Amino acid sequence: MLLIPKTILGKWSLGLIVAMPALFFFGSSFTNSLYKSVPAGSSIIEDIAGRPALALTMIAGMIAGISAFIVGLIAIIKQEERAPLVYVATSIGMLLILFLIGEVLFPH
Repeated sequence: MLLIPKTILGKWSLGLIVAMPALFFFGSSFTNSLYKSVPAGSSIIEDIAGRPALALTMIAGMIAGISAFIVGLIAIIKQEERAPLVYVATSIGMLLILFLIGEVLFPH
């Protein structure tokens, strides 16, 4: 059994899950550099209006993680992908979805 995925969807899942933390890191770097004096908005709409590069980069990271879950699940079920890295990518995407559901249900 190889670690590297064989199917196109498996490779996409792996690429998307690698892009997710890269986008989060890149977006969080805007906090102390580009938007140091701009306060955070109380809603996502206010944050996009006030700090668009930061908010849109973070949203792109979340979309990448959710997409990695969906694409990985399709690769595992439909294309019978068995590479362990695809299972890891799908699991990380699922954990992100559970985290986002928790944030919506129990905001702080």
